[in-house]
Amino acid sequence: MDSASLITRLAGLFDAQINTPAWLVGGAVRDALLGREVQDIDLAVTGDAQPVGHAVAEHLGATAVPLPEWNIVRVALPGLAENVRPFLIDISGFGGTIEDDLRSRDFTVDAMGIPIACWDSDERFDAIIDPLSGRADLARRVLRAGSDGVFDADPGRMLRAVRLAQQVGLRMEPDTARLIRRDARLLHRVSPERVRDEFMAILAADGARPQLEVLDRLDLLCRVIPELEAAKHCQQPRSHHYWDVWGHLLHCVEYAEEVTAGHRNNAIYTMAPWTAKGDSYFAEIIGDGHTRRTVLKLAALLHDIAKPQTRAADADGRVRFLGHSEQGSEIVQRRLSSLRLSRRITDLVSEMVLHHLRPSQLRHGSAMPSPRAIFRYYRDVGDASVDTLYLAMADVLAARGPDLAPERWANYARMVAAVLEAGAEQPGNRNGNPPLINGHDLMDSLDLPPGPRIGSLLERLREAEAVGEISSREDAMELAARLVNQGDQS
Repeated sequence: MDSASLITRLAGLFDAQINTPAWLVGGAVRDALLGREVQDIDLAVTGDAQPVGHAVAEHLGATAVPLPEWNIVRVALPGLAENVRPFLIDISGFGGTIEDDLRSRDFTVDAMGIPIACWDSDERFDAIIDPLSGRADLARRVLRAGSDGVFDADPGRMLRAVRLAQQVGLRMEPDTARLIRRDARLLHRVSPERVRDEFMAILAADGARPQLEVLDRLDLLCRVIPELEAAKHCQQPRSHHYWDVWGHLLHCVEYAEEVTAGHRNNAIYTMAPWTAKGDSYFAEIIGDGHTRRTVLKLAALLHDIAKPQTRAADADGRVRFLGHSEQGSEIVQRRLSSLRLSRRITDLVSEMVLHHLRPSQLRHGSAMPSPRAIFRYYRDVGDASVDTLYLAMADVLAARGPDLAPERWANYARMVAAVLEAGAEQPGNRNGNPPLINGHDLMDSLDLPPGPRIGSLLERLREAEAVGEISSREDAMELAARLVNQGDQS
């Protein structure tokens, strides 16, 4: 069932069973006017929304979540094929008139309503109730606040303004931008979960760097991530392009998008290694409904977050940032936890920040990384290994910017490709094949008790297999016996 058919079904339900006037309002009307697929459904009803919401949920076999403080019931309907997340129907109740309710909404383009009984009529758009001239603003692609106090009433609307303008392709009206800058200080009143959801939605869309710049101009970005403020005007060494740490971080987000775009962009980015598995890998949902690609962009924004406090000149006058990876990883843990991001996402970003220099340290000069170095990279970085390689490519592009020589970039991309290819052949990654031997084999054959020694032996055998020292079960047992004997002698 698509969203249009669902609205038709709801119209029939209200006509036949629910004796309450209802209007389709907000984004559903906006999307219908734009000829876009309706993403979620907002209904406004007179009086108490609770009985109406529960009746709708029961009729659809869905889950009802009451929000009584707002006189809203949220109905979550799984099963619409085109949606990864549940399809949401928000049913809000109001007193007074529908015009009064629409005037209280955040933006004029979302302050329109259609009687749900008119949905299937050929004249449905003639029945639009539009007290704030939202239809005219939509035609001009303008995002305008519904009133002077709209953000004071709900400061979360400030982040939504940026997301909505990006999502629908609207130009923020200057007075609306002024109101946001005036009320930006109120953002602390918004729950961390809501800030997280709006911010991550902005970061998830293509073209995230310009939107982060919009957030900054509106005095919002450093209220979401206060540690970014110190990155402004924090100068980099001369080996970097002229961007300071702030500019480097924003451009790193841009390049993280580019290197994961699957060779759909210009020539320099097509040098980035990419396989048929790349799209599905970075589209994987890893927590809170967010993909690896979005989480990579978050890591790109934060990977040098500790550079300002670690900036110092050495004895030769060279600017260094010793320990910024370690301190940055700790900052990420605190900040993302405060934004209520999932433990998996927080840990993944923290690991990427901690290890973001590792790929560039894998080789010396022009030589490709050794099998042992590659094995230890995957062993240490774990689930973040592939993501960190792409972060490192974005970091290189953002460090050199337009100054990056194509030949140097091509060599770096070839190195990353070699590490990715070798990683796919690491023990345990070889098309699901099991390791040559396991802990029980060691204990049974060498008469060893369980304990840390078994884990150390297995780790040494995995490394030996990765670098080509052993290739069979017999080789593994022979090496294990030799290592045990050497250990006993020492």
